Amino acid sequence: MGTWMPILAALAVVLAVALVIGHRVRRGPDLGAEFARRRAALLAAAPAPAKPELTEALIAPLPAPVQRYLRVTGAMGKPPVRSVELHFDAEMFSRPGAAGLRGPALQIDRFDLPRRLFFMRTRKAGLPAAVLHDYRGAQASMQVRLASLFDVVDLRGDALARTETVTLLNDLCFFAPSWLVDARLAWTAINDRRCAVSFTQGPHCVRAALEFNDAGELVNFHSEDRGARQKDGSLRLLHWATPMRDYREFEGRRVATRGEAVWSYPEGDFVYGRLSLTHITFDATP
Repeated sequence: MGTWMPILAALAVVLAVALVIGHRVRRGPDLGAEFARRRAALLAAAPAPAKPELTEALIAPLPAPVQRYLRVTGAMGKPPVRSVELHFDAEMFSRPGAAGLRGPALQIDRFDLPRRLFFMRTRKAGLPAAVLHDYRGAQASMQVRLASLFDVVDLRGDALARTETVTLLNDLCFFAPSWLVDARLAWTAINDRRCAVSFTQGPHCVRAALEFNDAGELVNFHSEDRGARQKDGSLRLLHWATPMRDYREFEGRRVATRGEAVWSYPEGDFVYGRLSLTHITFDATP
């Protein structure tokens, strides 16, 4: 009986959560199966018309640090990638000082649609947990499900869609820089190592500042347009940054492989996520 006590205690926690937050908890199927279904449909979706290869003439209107970045990342002479599929070792934190939730994460971006899926498996309160983000331009959702039974987080709406538009812009900058010539982006030059960009997607226009090092690599992304989820489920706009480092080459393209996600609260910075990229596939097929 003793060996079952931790499991029974963990299940009791789940039931207590369900009773406390009532209507905010939904029962549903395994999120992994749902992610697999959405991933297959995403990769099978018809592509937009092919874009031309990047040339010096094509990138000439961009700020100087962006031009250098495209050269050092191997984007020149190739058409923009249609999609990226990224495998991470991830660690996420719910609050400063809390134990991290560790696990493998898989993310897929389609920039021509656009669409973004993020899926992570981990453990919470001793139980298996799954996290699924789904961004579809004007719509977005975020779910956290315990033991394939209850959604302890089920967030949707316009504010989340705007927040996830910032996330897509971040992905585009770090993992698919060949898309930095896209017409949805508007650039402002600042100096030899910084510039600003705005990204218009559907009803949302979000902005960011990009920071580059002497080697021409993008090393940080700053935005004031992304919301941090609060205990009551609301999204609070805060300064958001993603310092990145350790560039490696995959399939002839160089991308950053290690980084953090940081919220700047009035009381101090909070590193709520750490990601280590283990593999990336460009233009994945079903």
